[in-house]
Amino acid sequence: MIDWSNVTASGYRELGLKPEELQRSKCVLGSIPVIYYSILLCVGVPVNILTAVALSRLASRTKKSLYYYLLAVTCSDILSQLFIIFVGFLLETAVFHRDVPELLLHSVSAAEFAANHASIWSTVPLTVDRYVALCHPLLHRQISYPARTRRIIAAVLALSLMSGVPFFWWSDMWRNSHPPTALDTVLVWTHVTIIYFLPCSIFLVLNSLIIHTLKARQRQQRCEEERGPTAAPPRRLGKPTAMLLAITSVFSVLWAPRTVVVIYHLYVSSVHRDWRVHLVYDLSNMLAMLNTAVNFFLYCFVSKPFCGAVRDVLLLRGGPLYPRRTLPHPQAPTDASISSLYSGNNKRLQRDSTPLSPRRARKPS
Repeated sequence: MIDWSNVTASGYRELGLKPEELQRSKCVLGSIPVIYYSILLCVGVPVNILTAVALSRLASRTKKSLYYYLLAVTCSDILSQLFIIFVGFLLETAVFHRDVPELLLHSVSAAEFAANHASIWSTVPLTVDRYVALCHPLLHRQISYPARTRRIIAAVLALSLMSGVPFFWWSDMWRNSHPPTALDTVLVWTHVTIIYFLPCSIFLVLNSLIIHTLKARQRQQRCEEERGPTAAPPRRLGKPTAMLLAITSVFSVLWAPRTVVVIYHLYVSSVHRDWRVHLVYDLSNMLAMLNTAVNFFLYCFVSKPFCGAVRDVLLLRGGPLYPRRTLPHPQAPTDASISSLYSGNNKRLQRDSTPLSPRRARKPS
């Protein structure tokens, strides 16, 4: 990453490259990537740990599926930072110059892909959960509960780990002198499909349906308001939905350059032939890895409960999640993911424990 060539030493004689030609394939960014990844690691890991603690508190208090899914995304981001940034970019590339046993190199590569897949695919069940909550609320009340949410997260993480096994044979085409083989082509297309095209397609379809449903409800409400006064509050974009749209949009933007560069390199160019592709690839990797550290700031910007939980963690206190208020007629939120069974049980207990009025007590049974 600093000043070594992107072709293998055994390939120098095969390619017949001269020393002045080898200079073209060096990383033109110098030590900038090392400094960038070091800062990203020093900032991202503590921030994600703080996010995980705050989300675990919110999940245990509210029992909402939303916080369980966000907690899975955060833990996967931590694994990506440790395996990809720390082990892959800093240790292997910058410190050891990839002079490590080949078995260890391929094992770490499989772990990097598994962590990366888990980080991205943990957002998919969150998107599905938000879609069901908004478009099919009655079904959501039946199927969304903490136990099922944890099973879904465990299944996604297990499949992500399994999906990283084929990439044990991933060939580092950016440093190999030979052209891509058929196996390289299959692995590259499998990678970009798993990492970008398939999840982004799911995000696009479900988010479009969510936005369409919200707009239809707003039009229906405006029609009802024109017919006569109504006591129902206006329906707005809920905080969980806004958080979901922000997460998926940021991911789609940050990972698009790397996907394009990988496909371009596979069919058009090679690093040892054009140093500009190497430059764009390094920049796209830096941009993609930024996605593992920005979610904390998105949560703080959108969610007040998350900000309160972070404040409690930093101040080492475990206060109540929400201030206690007495509302005469509480209304259920339009964008909540918690099951209505809890609220129904609480209302039933309050009704059973309320004493009979004197007028009702005098009536014969």
